[in-house]
Amino acid sequence: MELTRRDVSLGLVVGALLPFPAHAAHVFDVRAFGAKGDGRGIDSGAFNAAITAAARVGGTVLVPAGRYLCFSIELKSNVTIQLAKGAVIEAADPARHSGQYDLPEDGDQLYQDFGHSHWRNSLIWGKDVENVAITGPGLIHGLGLTRNGPGAAWKAQTGERPLSMQGLSGAQIRALESDAVAMRGKSNKAIALCNGRNIRLAGFSMLKCGHFAILATGTRDLAIQDLTIDTERDGIDLDCVQDALVEHCRVNTPNDDAIVIKASYALGRAIRAERVTVRHCAVSGYDLGTMLDGTCRMTQELAPDRDRVTGRIKLGTESNGGYRDILIEDCSFTHCRGLALETVDGGVMEHVVARRLTMRDITTAPIFLRLGDRRRGPPGTGIGAIRDVTISDVDAAGIDHRYPAAIAGLAGHPIETVRLENIRLTYNGGGIDADAARHPEEHASAYPEPSMFGPLPAWGLWVRHARGLKIDGLQLAVSAPDARPPILLDDAPDTAISRTPFWRGRD
Repeated sequence: MELTRRDVSLGLVVGALLPFPAHAAHVFDVRAFGAKGDGRGIDSGAFNAAITAAARVGGTVLVPAGRYLCFSIELKSNVTIQLAKGAVIEAADPARHSGQYDLPEDGDQLYQDFGHSHWRNSLIWGKDVENVAITGPGLIHGLGLTRNGPGAAWKAQTGERPLSMQGLSGAQIRALESDAVAMRGKSNKAIALCNGRNIRLAGFSMLKCGHFAILATGTRDLAIQDLTIDTERDGIDLDCVQDALVEHCRVNTPNDDAIVIKASYALGRAIRAERVTVRHCAVSGYDLGTMLDGTCRMTQELAPDRDRVTGRIKLGTESNGGYRDILIEDCSFTHCRGLALETVDGGVMEHVVARRLTMRDITTAPIFLRLGDRRRGPPGTGIGAIRDVTISDVDAAGIDHRYPAAIAGLAGHPIETVRLENIRLTYNGGGIDADAARHPEEHASAYPEPSMFGPLPAWGLWVRHARGLKIDGLQLAVSAPDARPPILLDDAPDTAISRTPFWRGRD
């Protein structure tokens, strides 16, 4: 049933406030299609009927205040879903509620895990949709979602998991990575987008959303704005996207990455992620749910990979297609890992700028660049490259003493033309003589994490296998004595360093 303009509260639908103002001409209230919003009955059928009706004319699906228990909701082109204040879409639990989620697409995932390889098995999903928006101040609560799913079917298995997980038993791994049969009827994503273009997500909050709060794969012209996400694994995953913007979002993810740009093989070919901007965002690793409720607790010490809590901005790990023209600016990192720029699966990373970043209580390296040789991809996948990266105006403090800023390429495959400008890093200190004497293994094929090398033999900046590095205005400090040198360069020809006090006399 379509509502007339006079049937709709002006506080809920105003055409000028919608990403697609034309959608305001036709408004469909989910209650008119049978949704109860009482938190007991399953309302996804009503949502899907309302979306189908709106798609015929290009319209808005209105979700008034209430708690709507749902299985899969399928997005369609030319539809805006508007969540009113007090509206909650709750993910149903197949173990407790009658019904199941849409089944995942057929086919085995080879070079990326189950979560990256399927979209239909989600609370809200859309494939090949255009001119779609989800807006408004409501909440998406993934209460019935699972964080689990099997890993990649890639046979080499080298680099499948961080080295920090080597001590976990088979049973512990299985608890984190259930098999594909166990996933049938379940959902591990709140919002999943595959291909499609001209999509807007704005204004709402997300809580406890399984493996991914948002997974966008192969999507073009995507804007994610003013979201608050507090979830148990990944926050926002942009995989093989072009022309994407993430801005004014708060993302708390103690157990996995907060905002991550990837270039996986999920669509059956290597696709570059390019022209992506992340700006004015805050990422963190507070205890689950405590960013959203405002308490910002910090009792959790370790993430499931047995490193300290996560919650960062990252390029990688899946990197078959590479990255080009990436901008990260005016973002804050709090009680989480630092900025990570990684390519290990054959892709080229180039034209990346990260600037005006503030970091506090950083649980691993504040800056980590890694070119690796995992090559999780089809036969013929080679070693990629990192070049033309500028990181500037970074202020980081309270950094774990074990992990300085690190730039780590490979012998014969150096990271090239990186610029570090106007960077201030303050570490906790505490490194010992044994740390200073270490010669870290190359670990060429390992999963990339700052902890992969162990405590590093410098406390401020460690560089190995880099060419054409330019450092201007690197300020380093420790809050306690540290036995290691502040800066250590190994196989770093054509390095130029200026305005860096700890390098005085060595220019």
